[in-house]
Amino acid sequence: MSSQAPSTGNAAPETSSPKTVTAVRIHRFGGPEALQVEQIAMPGPKDDEVLLRVGAASVNPVDYKIRAGKAPYLKEDQLPAVLGRDVAGTIEACGTRAHYMMRKGDRLFAMLGFDRGAYADHVIVKAAEMVAMPEKLDFPAAAAVPLAGLTAWQGLFRHGGLQRGQRVLIHGGSGGVGHLAVQFAKAKGAHVLTTARGEDADFLREIGADEVIDYKNQRFEEIATDIDLVLDLVAGETQDRSWAVLKRGGIIVSTLAEPDQDRAEAEGKRGTHFLAEVDAGQLQEIADLIEAGRVAPHVARTFPLEEARAAQEALEHEHVRGKIVLTVD
Repeated sequence: MSSQAPSTGNAAPETSSPKTVTAVRIHRFGGPEALQVEQIAMPGPKDDEVLLRVGAASVNPVDYKIRAGKAPYLKEDQLPAVLGRDVAGTIEACGTRAHYMMRKGDRLFAMLGFDRGAYADHVIVKAAEMVAMPEKLDFPAAAAVPLAGLTAWQGLFRHGGLQRGQRVLIHGGSGGVGHLAVQFAKAKGAHVLTTARGEDADFLREIGADEVIDYKNQRFEEIATDIDLVLDLVAGETQDRSWAVLKRGGIIVSTLAEPDQDRAEAEGKRGTHFLAEVDAGQLQEIADLIEAGRVAPHVARTFPLEEARAAQEALEHEHVRGKIVLTVD
């Protein structure tokens, strides 16, 4: 059971809890050396928030882009800041209203808003972000899901309108977002094509891809035809070439760059760019697919929280199948 919160609206953690949090913050934009492991004040949950004891937090490309000052989501006057968008862990304390929904000891996973960061051993999570963690997952696997999963889900279904029986081409199918998108699309009855390295073909077929195109040795526009939706996780020339595979009325949905609207209009096609949004309802749908055994996140490597620099360098410079995750003791 969660502890009854004081009437002030703050629910402080138990006296045995630490007074500080180990967190990875940046005080300036720059390279991996900008990441600093520090002790900061322990947050207290208010209203419908909970204080989460973090079990794992995943590393996403947006993290190193923010660290380098190459993303618009964090301004210099907002520093210092803790990085990280998705997290899995155990509730340690509840705010004054959160105990009606969740209890101390419950395990949850969540995609956090940009106002907080997951690279820490404790973090505040809001009710609108949290979902009970799938029982079959451990913390690293659960932490691999929220941001990548919601990005894939919203790209395919909210923005792409993917329906059973349609043909979808997913660029970058072996990555964090891509490998979940392949599974979601297959679970919903689509015919799934994906571009990837040749060495990832067996993995992608195992998780549901109907056709795997080796982008190093094959031109996808010579293989993919009559595509209803292109989920573009690569951008650049790959996006430009994707117009050729779309059927009339089809759509390119990109996480990285706005598709050419003039070309879309001229060819009777559509294109859109989006940023994933927090949505606990959609995260619950993803959790249900995981519990049903129809989707499984793949964790490529784990690093201790204190090695966040190495984790970001690995994601930025190495070929990663699935997700890289930070673990917390």
